[in-house]
Amino acid sequence: MSPRLEDLPLRDDLRGMTPYGAPQAPLPIALNVNENTHPVPQDVADDIMDSIALALRDVNRYPDREFTALREGFADYLGHGLTREQIWAANGSNEVLQHVLQAFAGPGRTAFGFAPTYSMYPLLTRATGASWLAGTRASDYSVDASDAAAQVADAAPDVVFLCAPNNPTGTPLGLDVIEAVYDATDGVVVVDEAYFEFAPRDERSALTLLPNRERLVVSRTMSKAFAFAGARVGYLAADPTLIDALRLVRLPYHLSALTQAAASAALRHAPTMLRMVDEIVAQRDRISATVEALGYTPHETWTNFVLFGGVADPATTWQALYDRGVLIRDVGIPNHLRVTAGTEEETTAFLDALASVGSTS
Repeated sequence: MSPRLEDLPLRDDLRGMTPYGAPQAPLPIALNVNENTHPVPQDVADDIMDSIALALRDVNRYPDREFTALREGFADYLGHGLTREQIWAANGSNEVLQHVLQAFAGPGRTAFGFAPTYSMYPLLTRATGASWLAGTRASDYSVDASDAAAQVADAAPDVVFLCAPNNPTGTPLGLDVIEAVYDATDGVVVVDEAYFEFAPRDERSALTLLPNRERLVVSRTMSKAFAFAGARVGYLAADPTLIDALRLVRLPYHLSALTQAAASAALRHAPTMLRMVDEIVAQRDRISATVEALGYTPHETWTNFVLFGGVADPATTWQALYDRGVLIRDVGIPNHLRVTAGTEEETTAFLDALASVGSTS
C-alpha cells in the first residue's frame, strides 16, 4: 500500500499545506485561470518556431546562463530607460517571486500582503520557510496609502507583496500606495504587475518609481497579455544590486535555450501580441455590464477578469455553469465568483450560461 503524505518525513512547516491548483477540466469554455484565450497569431508562431529550431542546433550545450539577449529584449519592451542589468527572468512569474523570497525571506523572516490577494504569495512564502502575514483591505478591496503604510510599519515584514492590479479582485493600486509602503519598511517591496497591460493606457507603471529605490521590485509575466502561459516566462525589473542577489539563489542555467529563444521571438512581435489586449478589455467590460444587468455586483477591474458578487450560493452556481460546459473560478470569497474575459464567442457562452442559471444563483 502506498504511504500517505503524513507518513513521510516532511518538513514540519509544510505539514497540512495543500498545493496550488485551479480545477482543470476538459470543458468547451475554460475561463477560470486568467489565461489569454486568444491563440498566438500565425505569423508570430512561425517566427517562434523558427527561433526554437535554430536554438535546437546547439541544444547539446548549456544555454546562456545570463540569458543576455532575453534580458535586453525585456528592457527594450519595458522602456523607462531600463537596461539588461536591471532585468531578471525565470520560469513564470512564480519562480521570479520565489527567487525574491529565497534571497530576502526564508526561515525566521516574514512576508506580507493585503488579503484577499494572489494565493501563491503565502504558498511561496511558506515553502521558502518564511512566515506569511496578511493585512486587510477596505470593503471594496481597495488599499489606502496611509492605512497601508501603517499596517506595513506595524508588521515590519522582510518582503511586501503589492498586487497591482490585484488578483483575484481586479482592484487598481495607486502609485501613492506603493510609495507610502516603500517608505514604511526597510524590506523589499514587490509590485506584481502581472495584469498591467490591461490597465487604462494612460496609467503609470510602478516602473516609474524604480530610480533611487534599491529595494523596489516590479514583476511582470508573459502569460497574460502575451498569450504565453504555456511557455512559462516571468520577469522583473529592479536595481542591478538586487538582481545580483537573485543570482545567489537561482539554479544554474535555469532558463532553457528553447525558452529563451521562444520568449525573445515573442518580444520581437510585441505590438502584434498586444493587439488582442483591446479585444480582451472590451469583453471584460461587456462581462461587467452584463452581470450587473443580471443582478450581480461586478467589482472595478483593471485586469483580464471580473470578480462579481451577489452570488447567493457560489458552489451551486459554479456547478450549474460547469454542467453547461463553462468553467469559471470560485476563489473562496463569500458570495463571489471570478471569470476570465475570453474571446467574444467564449464570453457570449459564459453570459448565456449565467443567464440560464437563474434561480440556482
